[in-house]
Amino acid sequence: MGRGEGGVREVAWVFLRLGTIAFGGPVAHTAMMRDELVRRRGWLDDARFLDLVGATQLIPGPNSTELAIHLGHERARWRGLVVAGLCFIVPAALMVTALAWAYVTYGQTPAVGGILYGLVPAVIAIIVHALLALVRTALKTAGLAVLAAVVLGLYLAGVNELLLLAAGALCAVALRVRPSGSALGLPVLIDAPGSQLAELFATMLKIGAVLYGSGYVLLAFLRGDFVERLGWITEQQLIDAISIGQVTPGPVFTTATFVGYLVAGLPGAFLATVAIFLPSFLFVGLLTRLTDFLRSRPWTSALLDGVNATAFALMAGVTWQLAGSAIVDPLTAAIAAVTLLLLWRTSLNSAWYLAAGAAVGLAHTVLT
Repeated sequence: MGRGEGGVREVAWVFLRLGTIAFGGPVAHTAMMRDELVRRRGWLDDARFLDLVGATQLIPGPNSTELAIHLGHERARWRGLVVAGLCFIVPAALMVTALAWAYVTYGQTPAVGGILYGLVPAVIAIIVHALLALVRTALKTAGLAVLAAVVLGLYLAGVNELLLLAAGALCAVALRVRPSGSALGLPVLIDAPGSQLAELFATMLKIGAVLYGSGYVLLAFLRGDFVERLGWITEQQLIDAISIGQVTPGPVFTTATFVGYLVAGLPGAFLATVAIFLPSFLFVGLLTRLTDFLRSRPWTSALLDGVNATAFALMAGVTWQLAGSAIVDPLTAAIAAVTLLLLWRTSLNSAWYLAAGAAVGLAHTVLT
């Protein structure tokens, strides 16, 4: 029943749940989607999954959200495309709106440090498990393995990830690598006029349409427009918005929801969310046809292999950096190790590992 009404309902349930529990940023989201949809549900195989991961690197916008949209289309065509994106975005947008309300009302947001202490090591284990499973698919030739190793080294040395993606794709084509098989007291403009709402929508739409890269790139765009050009929020408000986007589940781009609320309350939160994510739906709708085209021709297939190998290396680099800040003592190391072992030996849903990690982190904070 993959492509009928049952398929749409399944897409809605899967991505609504992922949007509620997917902490850790785009790399973690990708790993959780792979665990749920390739390992547990068998919607697609690793080769197709990796092609969709690679395809999202070719367009601007939030990569993990675009991957969710792609996967929804894979399962239930155009209705699945829309439903997957909405269900992945809405839970995070609602959480961020509630936190923005608390921020404006009380001058601070609820503490989450204890939960994240135990949750993030479990996320690291889920990512590592996904990377190990994807090794043979992403690095299916010696040339791709060498390319990934070089990209990983350059990324850890500080080279820009977009430059590495472009170079990796071109190197794969040049080498003709071919597949072997298939704080308040700050101005908060709640009573915003219509012209300001229009400006907010247009600015977020522009950012969503042109932004490549990580949450740090999003920070630069939001700072340039909302702090420097428009003067609607302060530097501290922007940092707080980025922090909320990082610690809530789902897309980091829901930072825009927080900024929209600061500028214009609930209407601003809604319009900012719609505007920043709308280009992703349009781009993925166009890209669904292009991905099969890329894989069907020798030189574009080599290009896609290069993008996949480079994306794999960048995921590994980000995981290494996250692990360095998340695994800080024997307890966090044990959480990561036990989670990885259970992922290998069982087929439990990753939500259970996240819940267990969060519970251990909360207990540790209360008892120490």
